[in-house]
Amino acid sequence: MTSHLQELYEVVLRRNPGELEFHQAVLEVFESLTPVSRKRPEFVETKVIERLCEPERQIIFRVPWVNDRGEVEINRGFRVEFNSALGPYKGGLRFHPSVYLGTIKFLGFEQTFKNALTGMPIGGGKGGSDFDPKGRSDREVMTFCQSFMTELYRHIGEYTDVPAGDIGVGSREIGYLFGQYKRITNLYESGVLTGKGLGWGGSLVRKEATGYGTVFFADEMLRTRGDSFDGKRVVVSGSGNVAIYAVEKAQQLGATVVACSDSSGFVVDEAGLDLDLLKEVKEVQRGRITDYIGRRPGATFVADGSIWDVECDIAVPCATQNELDEQAAITLVKNGVRVVAEGANMPSTPAAARAFLDAEVLFAPGKAANAGGVATSALEMQQNASRDRWTHEYTEERLAGIMRGIHERCAASAEEYGAPGNYVVGANTSSFVQLADAVLALGVI
Repeated sequence: MTSHLQELYEVVLRRNPGELEFHQAVLEVFESLTPVSRKRPEFVETKVIERLCEPERQIIFRVPWVNDRGEVEINRGFRVEFNSALGPYKGGLRFHPSVYLGTIKFLGFEQTFKNALTGMPIGGGKGGSDFDPKGRSDREVMTFCQSFMTELYRHIGEYTDVPAGDIGVGSREIGYLFGQYKRITNLYESGVLTGKGLGWGGSLVRKEATGYGTVFFADEMLRTRGDSFDGKRVVVSGSGNVAIYAVEKAQQLGATVVACSDSSGFVVDEAGLDLDLLKEVKEVQRGRITDYIGRRPGATFVADGSIWDVECDIAVPCATQNELDEQAAITLVKNGVRVVAEGANMPSTPAAARAFLDAEVLFAPGKAANAGGVATSALEMQQNASRDRWTHEYTEERLAGIMRGIHERCAASAEEYGAPGNYVVGANTSSFVQLADAVLALGVI
């Protein structure tokens, strides 16, 4: 980094103490910006970089609710509306006990750049709560969601801020949230939330979009080397929505996916994961990955250790931030990994990412590779606005085209700024320039 960028980063550290994930996300972008700041000095002179590091609005609120035992519980809710230079704030809600302001700010910052990469008119934001839906009854989840929306509703709208799902927030939670929004506002404002059920304004392919999009992006990277998923051995971390549909698309493209995981450990299935069984365990029964073992002869479960010890040609981290550290990256490289595509938000630590780049592994950062989810959310907004519904085939074709466009923009920008083949540089510079130009066009606001 230039001395100026280093000074700006130190300001970010001072202004946002203790928010480690946010610090990491900002640093990862700053490390790519030296050639941009030299080529476009007006971004420095007008303090565009500083403006993009400061959220436009941060909302923190109390969420009181009553559990099934009649006890009052108190959680904390967040919505960080990071940047709206390109369109209304757009980004998911995460319900998980690890959530705090630093988590939401990092996710909102990443979302802003990710959304810019899609080329669609959406800004960036993120929200959530330290509420944990795991082990809660449907009634408790409904009660919490209704209390959460009772505060959030005044800050969102289809032309203002459009939340969606994330970890802990699926179609069940979106349904309860939308129902309470409709009740309070007396508006059937379909475009205020995305990830809705298909029967009430949702879009086909939205559930599959993040996982599918990650694989589409990885496939585009492979094409640059005259290769494909066909016959490749793949490991996918996680077993939630993103992971399941990354597995599905990789299998459709001819790969053998041999491992996936959850917080209890990971399974290895050398014959290839039984996708129907995995969906039954995770989507229908809401069970643990150990339930897969009991119904799949030949599969093994590992409670300790790392899923990244499993040999593979392609690694797709789809669980959570910083799940893949430097040692795991070194192991993957040693075992011959050729491609790493991030299905989660910032799942690789900075040292892990450097290890992949140094080894000339094709490495797709999350802000590029997992943009398919938010892109399809924007397609859902389009369908809601026109009171229309598109076919699965047409929507998937649109998604594939968007991911090809993101790949092309990343590759071209990496080339322009002196780092051909480096998708981290490409993603950061391409999205930053688009955002910075919009910020300048709108004036000092």
